[in-house]
Amino acid sequence: MFLRRQPLNFVRHLRTARPSGARFLSTPADIDGYGKCLFKGAVADEFLTAEGLPSGTLNSHEWTTDPAAADKVAQAVLKWATSNGATFFCHWFQPFASSGVRHGLSGQVQNAFFKFDDHGTPVWDLKGKDLLSGETDGSSYPNGGLRATHTAGGYLKIDPTSHIWLRGDTIFIPACFVTYYGHALDEKTPLLRSVDALNREGTRLLSLMGWDVPGLQSNIGLEQEIFLIPREEFIRRPDLQLTGRTVIGKDAPRGQEMCDHYMAPPSTTSPALDCMAEIQRQCFDLGIPLRTRHREVAPNQYEFAPLFGSVTTQIDQNIIVMQIIEEVAPQFGLAALLQEKPFNNVNGSGKHNNWSIATTDGVNLLNVNQVTEASGIPHLFPTVMSAIVSGVDKYGDLMRMAIASPGNDFRLGACEAPPAIVSTYLGEDMTAYLESFKNGDMQPYKPNTKELDLGVECIAPLNVPAEDRNRTSPFPYGGHRFEFRAVGSSQNVSMVNTVLNSLTANAFKEFADKIEGGAKVTEVAADALNLHWKVIFNGDNYDEANQQMLTDNGVWRIDSGIDAICTLTSQKNIDLFANMGVLSGEECKARQTCLVDHYVGTVEIEVLCLIDMLNQHVIPAVKAAEGKHLHALQGAVDTLKNALEGVHAEEDEQKRGNLARTLRLETMVNIRDVVDEAEGETPANLWTLASYKDLLFLDHNYMYE
Repeated sequence: MFLRRQPLNFVRHLRTARPSGARFLSTPADIDGYGKCLFKGAVADEFLTAEGLPSGTLNSHEWTTDPAAADKVAQAVLKWATSNGATFFCHWFQPFASSGVRHGLSGQVQNAFFKFDDHGTPVWDLKGKDLLSGETDGSSYPNGGLRATHTAGGYLKIDPTSHIWLRGDTIFIPACFVTYYGHALDEKTPLLRSVDALNREGTRLLSLMGWDVPGLQSNIGLEQEIFLIPREEFIRRPDLQLTGRTVIGKDAPRGQEMCDHYMAPPSTTSPALDCMAEIQRQCFDLGIPLRTRHREVAPNQYEFAPLFGSVTTQIDQNIIVMQIIEEVAPQFGLAALLQEKPFNNVNGSGKHNNWSIATTDGVNLLNVNQVTEASGIPHLFPTVMSAIVSGVDKYGDLMRMAIASPGNDFRLGACEAPPAIVSTYLGEDMTAYLESFKNGDMQPYKPNTKELDLGVECIAPLNVPAEDRNRTSPFPYGGHRFEFRAVGSSQNVSMVNTVLNSLTANAFKEFADKIEGGAKVTEVAADALNLHWKVIFNGDNYDEANQQMLTDNGVWRIDSGIDAICTLTSQKNIDLFANMGVLSGEECKARQTCLVDHYVGTVEIEVLCLIDMLNQHVIPAVKAAEGKHLHALQGAVDTLKNALEGVHAEEDEQKRGNLARTLRLETMVNIRDVVDEAEGETPANLWTLASYKDLLFLDHNYMYE
């Protein structure tokens, strides 16, 4: 129960009225039910074997091509579902251009799984064909011209790499979503194609180097940052309700300048900790290993992080986590904000995308000791690193495109996220090794460590990596993984990982082609490093002199998110995706159109919301206070309306997007400055909008029992 300044007897009366199912601190720990709502492993095998299928049937996609096996799997799913109280099923898919606007970032139609028998009696029924595929309207989702009302077919096909799960009375079947002609209408299909490309080209390269592996996959771990704020104050902010961020709002006297929030203890005086515990409990039921929780840098900002897993599974699970966060928060009197920059002048939220490549039997190609021991090839690790470095240098524009979410406009380069210059940090130790390697030194890489003496007799020395952390780099190597730090918190990260998989697969292909043409592996890798060395930068990416140096050296820099989106249709990028079998030119164009429309639509909502807030809240308050800014605020309404009309009138896609960006980052910011100054001069009893003080200090302003 969430309470604000209530009488003590009222608090006592409501102590038993806690949110249903909430896990409070006195609840005994229990891990036995982990994954009980996920049709996988032992949970699935119990029902599969009862239908005559072997354990581990779901570990391969082969059952999806055998109608008899598919019928048996469907029967097993049906019995598992009904034994857990589920009576509905749906194909769960991920329309693109959903970030920040579509609840759950997914699409679904929930159908009861029953039929009538010959006597008219309803009986449970789920067949293999029901699991495997479905059909819906493809024209009512963002599609960039791939669908129209008269050509509206959209088709769904189960994704066997991600497992069926159960929530409430419904089972969810992960699925791909395509047009009548097979064009992707979703985030998942290109991602799966990129996984195939990475596997195809990667296993080919490794085989040419003398190491045959059963397959390759990309693995990721996603760090999800959020804000939790009082719901009653959220309701007093139309901008937060409709856009996810505050388009106006004077800074509170206190922010994050004392560095006092990061990893501070979650307070039991607010509902945030119990809310997070309930989110984790629901995720554990679904087999989502949401292991880590902690406070982040800004007031009321928190983070969840899971264990690593395969890229398709982790993305699906992250989308589910985001939905659960938004749905659980109100049960505790909170509102969850997943947008990248909800508040001005405090840190926004990201979703660090930790990415690696592994064999399907568990060898991490970015773990030098592990991969060298498994392969017996000392130069394999630097070859893989060389390929990745070359891909980042050639396709840094696509990496920038992949993070061009509307909310990231306010984060990139703001000392809370890396700038819009796509370099990679390897650390001095790794960089020195690769420099020696490209110069002909074939000694294996041995990661150095150093010993720290704490100067305390009872504490043993501490062994630490040779490399420090560089939080200013957009794509640092962190030992065993690369971390794409610039990803936005509201994003479906499928495109991010589609790009990483594709540029790496392409580099593997280029290496393999040259080796098959007679070149030596080490020479190919060394040549790639020499050609693309400029993208390696181990310094401070926030320093303006360094930013200029990187720009002058030709490292990809695209400040405008709209311009970054529009690189999707440059010929080299169309060729990359087409050659890797990930996206056709037509699909690239459609996706670009959807992303620009998504950006412009987001700005339009923000502008209209600001106009309403000016007319309905700000101007009346300033007028009542006889404030000096009244004339400027009245003029601001006309300025916004005229600017929005200019955006609507522009027919060119890229120009329209950049007009919207200018309206957002210049016109709206200038008007905000006036509004925020007026707020500071208006008596609190006249200001009808929740202030930053009301929104950001849950621990101090509210009592929770």
